[in-house]
Amino acid sequence: MSAACSDIYASAPLRQLLADEARDLLPELQRCTGDHGLLVSAAMQDRPPALPLLSCWTHLKLAGDRYVGDLHARVDEPLPFVDDAFELVILRHALEASALPQSLLEEGARVLSPGGLLVLSGVHPLSLWTPWMVWHGWGQSLRLRMPLQVGEWLRRHAMQVECVRRVGHAVPGGGGTPWLTEAIGGGYVLLARKRRQAVTPIRLVPRALRAPADAGLAPGARRNTACAAAMNEDRR
Repeated sequence: MSAACSDIYASAPLRQLLADEARDLLPELQRCTGDHGLLVSAAMQDRPPALPLLSCWTHLKLAGDRYVGDLHARVDEPLPFVDDAFELVILRHALEASALPQSLLEEGARVLSPGGLLVLSGVHPLSLWTPWMVWHGWGQSLRLRMPLQVGEWLRRHAMQVECVRRVGHAVPGGGGTPWLTEAIGGGYVLLARKRRQAVTPIRLVPRALRAPADAGLAPGARRNTACAAAMNEDRR
């Protein structure tokens, strides 16, 4: 990401939008448990949320064609993590700043553990923020994504979209009532959960086995009382 692109996320309106998103998501995130969380953000000064039930964070920032932060990698390569590595993955405005948004989304789903939560946020294309983003991001490759399109991408990768809602002020730097924010807020948040693989139980079918009539007992074995009585009767 260029310095100019970094500046747009450091601007007062976008810093306020990031704060609104964090406040809106806090109740859901505080219920997340596990050992590892991943934050990929377009904002250079962004920080992982403080969650008491999640112990360890990895933080990556988009910087042009590279990830920087806790580790360095190229955006056109797979994320350097094993499958199912994180219980929580947060992509904060990362899709709109990434040159390969669909690939980033696929990687986010890959490194998420089954049952884990994927959280996305961004500027809604159908909002009054779009002209502001175009004007202040002149010459930058920002790509605003519709939540509906993002949801379709996720469903192709075993993800179940749980919630999509608008957040933030209707105009950059402006105010607004709660009902107006929910209707035409400048940003959106999307929550999706990775489906657990269905396990087919193995059912054991009992089958009766008939022993030969002249079958003897192993050395040291004893017959039960009913069986012994029946055999004695046959001998008579």
